[in-house]
Amino acid sequence: MTKNELRKKYKMLRSDLSLEQIEDLSLQIANESLKLPIWDFENYHLFLSIHEHKEVQTDALLHILHGKDKNVIVSKSDFETRTMEHVLLTDNVTIKKNEWNIPEPQNGFKVADDNIDVVFVPLLAYDVFGNRVGYGKGFYDLFLSKCKPNVVKIGLSFFDPEPIITNIFSEDIRLDYCITPTNTIKF
Repeated sequence: MTKNELRKKYKMLRSDLSLEQIEDLSLQIANESLKLPIWDFENYHLFLSIHEHKEVQTDALLHILHGKDKNVIVSKSDFETRTMEHVLLTDNVTIKKNEWNIPEPQNGFKVADDNIDVVFVPLLAYDVFGNRVGYGKGFYDLFLSKCKPNVVKIGLSFFDPEPIITNIFSEDIRLDYCITPTNTIKF
């Protein structure tokens, strides 16, 4: 299937999930993350969920990261340049939703792309090769291209992978792992 076909399919599948299902599945994904060999790193980039899009809720992952005394980095998007500015999440950082309902930091200490060790990546769909489909704006591909070469890229999904995404581009960056409620897939 193409990226656009997969976007439609997975937006529909997500829309069928209840809030209770999303909370349960998100907690299972957070627990599954504990099985990954990623916990010796220091700086973890975490997306803040868009609840209106029924994304994987990252609150439990945030608690795990804080419990392990890790640096959590969150982003603010610039829709004109399609870039993201990264901020260290501390108690002093104010989070506010932008006009697209994306929770974003309003202040804080900036963190360079190449200081990030692990990135939890939002997605709509992915395939068995680690290719992902996002919302189509290219924010994460551009961001990941600026990270150090060995940054660990982890997708979070309620669903299993598709066999193949047919229209992959050279600038698309593959995942290293994808965590589902019942499994972690290594690519």
